[in-house]
Amino acid sequence: MKQSGENLSSGKIWLLAIRPKTLPASIGPVVMGTALALGDGVFRFGPAAAAFVAALLLQIGSNLANDVFDFIKGTDTRERTGPVRVTQAGLLSPRQVKNGMWVVFALAVLLGAYLVWVGGWPIIVIGILAIVAAIAYTGGPYPLGYHGLGEVLVFIFFGPVAVCGTYFVQALELPTVAWWASLPMGFLISALLVVNNIRDIETDKKAGKRTLAVRLGLLGAQIEFYLLLAISMAVPLVMYLYKLSSAWILVSWLSLFWIPPLIRDIRLKKGAPLNVTLAGTARLGLVFSILFSIGYLLNKLLV
Repeated sequence: MKQSGENLSSGKIWLLAIRPKTLPASIGPVVMGTALALGDGVFRFGPAAAAFVAALLLQIGSNLANDVFDFIKGTDTRERTGPVRVTQAGLLSPRQVKNGMWVVFALAVLLGAYLVWVGGWPIIVIGILAIVAAIAYTGGPYPLGYHGLGEVLVFIFFGPVAVCGTYFVQALELPTVAWWASLPMGFLISALLVVNNIRDIETDKKAGKRTLAVRLGLLGAQIEFYLLLAISMAVPLVMYLYKLSSAWILVSWLSLFWIPPLIRDIRLKKGAPLNVTLAGTARLGLVFSILFSIGYLLNKLLV
């Protein structure tokens, strides 16, 4: 149902637009990359802080892009079961949201200039690709999210790019452990997208949005979700078995307590009730990143 902005201030409307509940997805990988750098004795506050803020800005810019381009393509309708989209709800015009998107990306570029000065040309490539991907996910002539490529995109940019990029701007090198650590973050944030796509599976079908959930069907998407969580939790064990870390890395398994409710929800819930599951999956990713980071630091301090 279309909502009126009469009772909402401009600030509250823009807060809805940036979707703060999704931001843990961008925080977790930076936390992990920074913890790895700290444990390896290469932590640098300036690059770490800039990477943190840049990641938030890129996530916000992506959220704004999704909001306006999904509306323009007719995907967001009154049947939508997800959180409020400000363009579809008439709270902001497409032009306002696009302008906001470009302002956010411009701020990210300014921070990126500092990171380029620190880390050199690889950061230019990462920055350009990140902005292009954020827009191309739902915008442009071939929106990647509309063709079942969303999980691939999310895995790459929230996993290896975010974790390894955060480490690189501090250390100017990339050890094997950073690549391994990036995998569970990529898988967990991809699981977040799977929840989103399962929630929207019926409305996406009607709109012609061929997400992987639409292509696989409900059961296939549910299995995809279970596999992403299982593989994420298996990575710390592999790191321990291959002596990339001590058993302290298994502290990350304390996040297993957050998983059973998510699995139950994916099996039993449909539509709008999955918004709670979406928030819970985002929380799982952040909790895992913190526990993994603690385990890695304890490994360095105590072993």
